[in-house]
Amino acid sequence: MNKRNINKRIKQWILLTMRAVHMNVKLKLQGTGVNMSYDFIHHFLCCDMNRVQKARKSMIKSIPLETYIKTLTMHELGHAMDREALLKSLPITIEIYKMKRNHSPSEYRNNSKLFRMIVEEHEMNIEFEETAWRNAEALNRLYEIVDEIDFNIVKEHSLDTYKRRYEADLYHYNMMIIEENRQDAG
Repeated sequence: MNKRNINKRIKQWILLTMRAVHMNVKLKLQGTGVNMSYDFIHHFLCCDMNRVQKARKSMIKSIPLETYIKTLTMHELGHAMDREALLKSLPITIEIYKMKRNHSPSEYRNNSKLFRMIVEEHEMNIEFEETAWRNAEALNRLYEIVDEIDFNIVKEHSLDTYKRRYEADLYHYNMMIIEENRQDAG
């Protein structure tokens, strides 16, 4: 199947999934580098056609593209269901954004007070991801969009990405605190 037909199918699967779960969210197709995302400020789903296909191919267990797209769509709709909480997180998100803008990565990676904000950002993101996946699971149970086993494979793969980054940064943060405590004690 050629690229144009695949992209057309992906768009159809996304729209069909939204219709099947009775949620109407605007869809934008853009090359963002992120496979699929939900913009909670402007209330739309965004899909990067190239990235979503690469992300699916990177999975250890092969999942049909249609199943992958429908699962991710429900996940992003799960974020839409949690929009109020996402909007409430905006002040802290802006604070973290400003910190990153005002400090280089090497600066905040070597300052425990600044780096604590990065760890907190991870924790907040994981909480939002887990909530979106719970919402997506509820949609899938109710509307039976994809096989539950395949759904869970996509879910675990997606969450693992967030958790690995968090664990690496948490380890780095803890090592900074241990070193600071050692210096204070010495």
